[in-house]
Amino acid sequence: MCVGCQDDDSELSAIIPPSNLQIDAIIEDGQTGNVTITPQADNALNFHIFFTQNGEPTVALPGESQTFRYTQSGQYSVLITVVAFGTGGTSSSQTIELDLDVRLFIDQATLQMIGGDGSKRWVWDRGVGGHFGVGPITNDFPEFFSASPNQLNSCLYDDVLVFSYDANDNYTFELITGDANETFINWAEIPRFFPNDTPTQFVDECRDITDQIATNSSFVIFENEEGKRVISVENSTMSYWSGALEYEVIELTADKLSIRGIQDVSSDFGGGQLAWYHTFVPEDSGSGNVGEPPFDTLVWSDEFDANGAPNPANWTYDLGTGDNGWGNGESQSYTDDPSNVLVEDGVLKITARAENGGYTSSRIRTQDLFEFTYVRVDVRAKLPTGGGTWPAIWMLGANINEVGWPNCGEIDIMEHVGNNQDVVSSALHFPGNSAGNAIFEETTVSGASNDFHVYSVEWSSTEIVFSIDGTVYHTFPYANNLPFYNNDFFLILNVAMGGTFGGTIDPAFVESTMEIDYVRVYQ
Repeated sequence: MCVGCQDDDSELSAIIPPSNLQIDAIIEDGQTGNVTITPQADNALNFHIFFTQNGEPTVALPGESQTFRYTQSGQYSVLITVVAFGTGGTSSSQTIELDLDVRLFIDQATLQMIGGDGSKRWVWDRGVGGHFGVGPITNDFPEFFSASPNQLNSCLYDDVLVFSYDANDNYTFELITGDANETFINWAEIPRFFPNDTPTQFVDECRDITDQIATNSSFVIFENEEGKRVISVENSTMSYWSGALEYEVIELTADKLSIRGIQDVSSDFGGGQLAWYHTFVPEDSGSGNVGEPPFDTLVWSDEFDANGAPNPANWTYDLGTGDNGWGNGESQSYTDDPSNVLVEDGVLKITARAENGGYTSSRIRTQDLFEFTYVRVDVRAKLPTGGGTWPAIWMLGANINEVGWPNCGEIDIMEHVGNNQDVVSSALHFPGNSAGNAIFEETTVSGASNDFHVYSVEWSSTEIVFSIDGTVYHTFPYANNLPFYNNDFFLILNVAMGGTFGGTIDPAFVESTMEIDYVRVYQ
């Protein structure tokens, strides 16, 4: 009997130390302080680059370059050490000396915003949707994923960023992690720090990398060649490790810091680049509390006082069946016929009808006629009834023709389906949260098809609030990297039939009408 036996002739893997270590160093022109190091060695698994002799190393993989920005102004020499690591913990090292001429200063107004009176602590704006996200570098918002409030691991939210400065133009950055010293790491970056580990695809992890990056470092804010402000942190990270050491400043005020960092994805994980979005607020400020004044000035309305077709100065039409039933597999064809859309007796009537073996209805919009940013919209309406009916009062981003859906954003003020009578919902669609993954809430409205109710949305630069008859039932805080921030939207009114949300159409359905008393928009 053998317990825990191994073959007698098993062999250990060969231990081969790195050799022929070479260091290529480039000092960027323009007194920027940027130095790029490209190490090479035979049989190296990775490299640790010590840009400062008492600092933590920057980790590079074979064939990879790393850039470091020296933020001390003046003429001086620096020693840079590179350690190449091979199998079994073997290593070899080499040190080079470089002469630098650096001139970097941050203006006082910017210092005051990011560093307060000398030191300022920033935390994730975790209570606001969109505080963290990722998208392609071709867009300026997180098309692939945008975090909902408090959605991510607590090891991310434990991080505190501290920016400090003194009268001698020394700019200090400190990353304070939680009790376990862990921070959130992009899954494709884990082999950079732990070369023997195999990460799970698309599963980011909490890891302690404080022994491999600098938690007490320096920073500088400068304008790059494209005229954009950039924050550079020396061998550190602005909380989430994506590999970015420099971040474009999207917004910097005394109350908010929003940044965009570019990740160069390893060829082992598909290559290419990704843009990561982070939003922080001062530690003692709370989250999502900044808003516009009350929306109490009427800026646009339609009271539907004139009988006939809807006012052409306010409304245009979507006609036909669209693409794949308007993208939702809907069964109706939209028309501008009075049998489907008509203003009568002070009320707009949009009627879905069964005719000629199919269904007709109408969809009207304010696109190119009235578009707006940050408003309260009140719509007094009585809803249709019948299985398969799907009335909606909603808004789309005015740039839909340029960026497409869901990149433009969608705000659904009211949706109702006849197959779920007296249940009314609101929803938000944007990259990472669209279609079946939208931000969604529903509530009960007794007699929704028998009585008029006021369906409202208040949309500010920090949150979107939905209410019915003045009672709030859905609130969505968001950050400035979502399409709802500082972009125009337009209104849409329609009644669809069937489709992905409307569901099965009652075979006995004949017709039903959504009646709208008024649409009022306040700023």
